Amino acid sequence: MATDLIRYDVLVQQALRSVVRKVLTDGARDGLPGAHHFYISFRTHAPSVKISPRLKDMYPDEMTIVMQHQFWDLSVNETGFEISLSFDKIAERLVIPFEAITGFFDPSVKFGLKFEAADVVPENDDTAEKPAAKPRKLPTRKSQQDTPDIAQIGKKPVKAPAQEPAAAEAAAPPVEEKAADASAQVVSLDSFRKKK
Repeated sequence: MATDLIRYDVLVQQALRSVVRKVLTDGARDGLPGAHHFYISFRTHAPSVKISPRLKDMYPDEMTIVMQHQFWDLSVNETGFEISLSFDKIAERLVIPFEAITGFFDPSVKFGLKFEAADVVPENDDTAEKPAAKPRKLPTRKSQQDTPDIAQIGKKPVKAPAQEPAAAEAAAPPVEEKAADASAQVVSLDSFRKKK
């Protein structure tokens, strides 16, 4: 098989991240339209992520935030976004680069994007990659349920997590459980890659 010198996988991932950037830019300017709201998962240990030490201790690997009714000061630039949310009734400012995002889901229209970890390290040639990290669920606490598994959207019924007292102001109301229909879309980078 020929070596992909163009790196279509990287180009597709950049294009999908630009969808997230566009949606958030519009939301920062005009607010979220209709019933649209977003679950955004990101790696808390990724470069340029800025969250409080308290949140980093609670979510050392990955965290999912909900953007619906209770968020403030959303600002978006070319490399990422900043947002203020309330956790345990404490306002927190988060800085999240687009490269750190692992999943984006809009339950109002059953649309989701899943991103691979951007851990590309050249080893004797420019095409060597580290194996992609496996998706992990958030650590559970007594008052927290697991967030929706973005990889499973469209494969089985999806129900939003129950509100957690720690993030009640940032959490969405439960989504009615329905069988996934043919209109549900999940786009994964793997669907664009040719398997060896």
